[in-house]
Amino acid sequence: MNQACTGSDCQTQLDLWGWLGHIPGLTVIVPSIPADAGSLMLASLQHDGPVIFLEHKLLSESWLEFLGSGGRQNIEYDVPTQGVRGPVPRRWEPLPIGKAAIRREGTDVTVVSVGVGVHRAMQAAEILEKEKISLAVLDLRTVAPLDKTTLCEMVAQTGRLLVVDEDYEGFGLSGELAAVLLEAGIPFKYARVCTQTTIPYARSMEDNVLPNVERIRTAIIEILKPARNIRG
Repeated sequence: MNQACTGSDCQTQLDLWGWLGHIPGLTVIVPSIPADAGSLMLASLQHDGPVIFLEHKLLSESWLEFLGSGGRQNIEYDVPTQGVRGPVPRRWEPLPIGKAAIRREGTDVTVVSVGVGVHRAMQAAEILEKEKISLAVLDLRTVAPLDKTTLCEMVAQTGRLLVVDEDYEGFGLSGELAAVLLEAGIPFKYARVCTQTTIPYARSMEDNVLPNVERIRTAIIEILKPARNIRG
């Protein structure tokens, strides 16, 4: 379940994938597009073990209908264009659990995310492409187990990693991904765009603490700057 949504009536942030992924033996799935949602659900039903299947509110038509009910039709939500609706296969086949999807090839920075964050990253990539900046976008799809192989291969190619995660910054998925790469001995520059603090009630302040396209763009510009020598 995910309670992160944009709108003055919905301020609760509860992204559980990092917390649940910490539990040994638990499979944690977070799809970002309809085709993956169906195929990963089928894989979950066939899986020999406990699975947590997390659906982001902004990627669920039923959730959006619920959020717009009760006299709240005047509230607008920042819904990705391809998130709620998209192409699906004529015949459903299970996807392999623990295999990430490369949503976009790029040479300058590897951006890694799950759920709605993938769509934010893709939006930022399109904007930055006009500025001659090439982003690779990796959709983890499964938080536990992690696709460490694909993660390491992509970051090794670009030498830079930006993690976009709606979970809180501390003690979460963003730090785990950095640890995987460090343990693999891969040199890379690192940044993250996460939820930074308790979400405030005011809409403008809420937008500032949740991951959004402008925050991603700013982080990419910073990570591309030459490294500074720090002496202490």
